[in-house]
Amino acid sequence: MKLTIVYDNEAYKAGLKADWGFACVIEAYGKRILFDTGANGMILLDNMQQLGIDPKTIREVFISHGHWDHTGGLAEFLKVNDEVKLYVPTSWTPPIGVKDVIKVDKPLQLHENIFSTGTVKGVEQSLVIKLDKGVAIVVGCSHSGVNNILSVASEFGKPSAIIGGLHGFNEFELIKELELICPTHCTQFKSRIKSLYPDKYVEGGVGKIIEL
Repeated sequence: MKLTIVYDNEAYKAGLKADWGFACVIEAYGKRILFDTGANGMILLDNMQQLGIDPKTIREVFISHGHWDHTGGLAEFLKVNDEVKLYVPTSWTPPIGVKDVIKVDKPLQLHENIFSTGTVKGVEQSLVIKLDKGVAIVVGCSHSGVNNILSVASEFGKPSAIIGGLHGFNEFELIKELELICPTHCTQFKSRIKSLYPDKYVEGGVGKIIEL
């Protein structure tokens, strides 16, 4: 699995633009999935271009939840590539004209070893990728609660990594067994998480590549 952050509040590499929001490109098991689209489509596409990611190679877009800073870039992206399958939580209505929309309520298998948690607590879905040493979880903002997300994800395997926005999460004991923690975007307690788990903590930011 390879994950490239293409939209985040901070830039990991010089020359890339940071902005409030989140998006990443996940490559696993022969699939290339855009997870969320950030707030601004021009920033999203420019960052992707600089990172050598052709938007036309994306076949699926996975929207975690309907907030503007995760969906705002979708319209511009679709102008470049509208031949995508769009997975959205039941709590959000996608723009008119998208050809292939799947509304996700309950946990769903997208492909072999790739799953959605379903719209947890009716709010947000997360992406789960099954790996040799457990499952990696990619989250948007974790509005559904990290405890709830971990609980659902554990149905697919032992959680080993979490990447994405953790918002106001402060139940730090819940993540002590994870092997990798990459808090991005809206996470309020990054420094606390880093101080508690320095060996597991990974910095995010636009341009960061994580391989598991």
